Amino acid sequence: MSGGLSNPTSTLFIFCFFLIAISVQARPPFACDPRDRATKNFPFCQTNLAIGDRVRDLIGRLTLQEKVKLLGNTAAAVSRLGIKGYEWWSEALHGVSNVGPGTKFGGDFPGATSFPQVISTAASFNASLWEEIGRVVSDEARAMYNGEMGGLTYWSPNVNIFRDPRWGRGQETPGEDPVVAGIYAERYVRGLQGNEEGDRLKVAACCKHYTAYDLDNWSGVDRFHFNAKVSKQDMEDTFDVPFRSCVREGKVASVMCSYNQVNGIPTCADPELLRKTIRGGWGLNGYIVSDCDSVGVFYENQHYTSTPEEAAADAIKAGLDLDCGPFLAQHTETAVQSGILKEASIDTNLANTVAVQMRLGMFDGEPSAQPYGHLGPRDVCSPAHQELALEAARQGIVLLKNHGPVLPLSPPRHRTVAVIGPNSDVTVTMIGNYAGVACGYTSPLQGIAKYAKTIHQEGCGDVACSDDRLFPRAVDAARQADATVLVMGLDQSIEAEFRDRTGLLLPGFQQDLISQVSKASRGPVILVLMSGGPVDVTFAEKDPRIGGIVWVGYPGQAGGAAIADVLFGAHNPGGKLPMTWYPQEYLNNLPMTTMDMRANLAKGYPGRTYRFYKGPLVYPFGHGLSYTKFINTIAEVPNMLAIPIFGRHASNTTSKAIRVTHAKCSKLSIQVHIDVKNVGSKDGTQTLLVFSKPPVGLWVPHKQLVAFQKVYVPAGSLQRVTINIHVCKYLSVVDRAGVRRIPIGEHSLHIGDAKHTLSLQASVLGVIKS
Repeated sequence: MSGGLSNPTSTLFIFCFFLIAISVQARPPFACDPRDRATKNFPFCQTNLAIGDRVRDLIGRLTLQEKVKLLGNTAAAVSRLGIKGYEWWSEALHGVSNVGPGTKFGGDFPGATSFPQVISTAASFNASLWEEIGRVVSDEARAMYNGEMGGLTYWSPNVNIFRDPRWGRGQETPGEDPVVAGIYAERYVRGLQGNEEGDRLKVAACCKHYTAYDLDNWSGVDRFHFNAKVSKQDMEDTFDVPFRSCVREGKVASVMCSYNQVNGIPTCADPELLRKTIRGGWGLNGYIVSDCDSVGVFYENQHYTSTPEEAAADAIKAGLDLDCGPFLAQHTETAVQSGILKEASIDTNLANTVAVQMRLGMFDGEPSAQPYGHLGPRDVCSPAHQELALEAARQGIVLLKNHGPVLPLSPPRHRTVAVIGPNSDVTVTMIGNYAGVACGYTSPLQGIAKYAKTIHQEGCGDVACSDDRLFPRAVDAARQADATVLVMGLDQSIEAEFRDRTGLLLPGFQQDLISQVSKASRGPVILVLMSGGPVDVTFAEKDPRIGGIVWVGYPGQAGGAAIADVLFGAHNPGGKLPMTWYPQEYLNNLPMTTMDMRANLAKGYPGRTYRFYKGPLVYPFGHGLSYTKFINTIAEVPNMLAIPIFGRHASNTTSKAIRVTHAKCSKLSIQVHIDVKNVGSKDGTQTLLVFSKPPVGLWVPHKQLVAFQKVYVPAGSLQRVTINIHVCKYLSVVDRAGVRRIPIGEHSLHIGDAKHTLSLQASVLGVIKS
């Protein structure tokens, strides 16, 4: 006989396949269960109808009491319509996290792949890597949803600007540059949400925290009471940039408003920010959610309204669709009954949240029949996903100093390595905050042990390093070893949410430990810094006994393996700093509460980030060394470019800076062809950072990043790279009124030591009749 059932192997295969199918189909439908005769024929369940029509049908069936119970993150079930309750709050900053109540680990899902913290991944300057991480994270998120262990709405990424080096949450961000943050937002969100046809979503991402949110708890001022006073110039030039990119280019499904006020108005109650800018100006296709308890905060802490009902009404009318917390669910019905809020306003806002759920397929019946219904436990912590976490960690490591050079270490010469420091054998520290349960860990000590015999001493009991009682053992270990690796830095006890730093120096006695060990070591000394924010290690940079300094950020679950691969030369480092490293003295006249980006020398205010600060540095933005040497040459680029101006603005041709809205911007770009030659002995990856220095003006930055790209170049070879620079988007600047303009005149492009002058000139198009 033919046929698989007569074959025992085939029978076993079919049985196993059946079990897999049963496990995948185990999750019951969120709504529109085809087995429920009472609800399956409702129009909102008909997938052949437009989502807008389905949304209107559903909302039209809800009572006011049912509507208000859908306004919080823990949305109530509507049993009579066959709709289950839903927890909106899940997190996926750099891997599926259990910080939010919507996701939990256990059973078939004991953990998830934990990638490096965002500041580390940003240091790779690799946009394709950012998108690939997002894709993997959303695979795991969908698998956990199918297994009833997670939701589909993830309040990530954090794209706030790392404005002040003390900010405890700077580690969650892509750094200080708005262009980098904007491209990170776009690419990570694309990875999370998928590239579905039409309007479908794989998961729904959320860019947060809008806006000017970068202070948690500093010198008696906390985020619940802080009023960020921001100029129109800084809002347009800096704070809005990543969010605009997230919405327009990334097509994100959600934006979260922040706790703080901006210019006296809580962000979650400001219609200019929410309804006019995010939804109207940028065209958000999705929902706006509050940071957790933000509505309650502006009523109870900021006393912005007299009653809770007024707070609920203000938030909803401003454009807030969903409340992380119970406040709206508790007070909105009374606001309607008292006449200060119309029920139609709730309908409008609910339409935005329900539409996102429908785009996720939550009203399409059986989850197993949907595009991602096949994902399950085997798709979480898979070997390929864990390998990507290792590769991301490698790419994010930054070589700050290599005197000699002492790196890479050589196993034949450095057979015994002293591994010292409070972060030398850590695991959970490596994944930073907003992390979940990792698939597994490789600590720095474990990673180094794969290359050499190790002698391990912590030197300090923890990163606070409050005493020197463990120093003698660490010093003795350094005397015995062929090389010494000090793994120092910070952790969440020093920098975290609601925990801003007071200074930039290493905590406690860490510096003393480093210095004593360096003096005693018989071999080369390498300092490895684990931190989210910058650290003033000027002493180590100047100390000739410390041959190498490496910053690893919080490198994720495979961090120890990545560190060892870099130290021993299995990976040639190519990371660059995504934020400026300042000396401690930088903070002397710099309150965290002062939001101005530009320097005010008359007041002794130094300015913020590489774009506006000129002064002493520990390491500049974009710094990062390699084990090989690259030479960049600008091979081909225009010397002059005409900026087409609509005829009705012809008088502006004499202006020193043309309004972007007056120029024909759609296809206005330049191509820069760069030859990258590896003249060293090792294969490596060059990170090209293209800066522009605009014509001199009172309100322009010293320089600004306009493009970046990574290129792999084998030793002794040359690669030509072509970079497109959109003129209106990247060569423009913002004036004091918040108007974006293209400076006319000579722009200087810098790519490492290579420089080129580009002249921009105004050119009048034909007059356009109104």
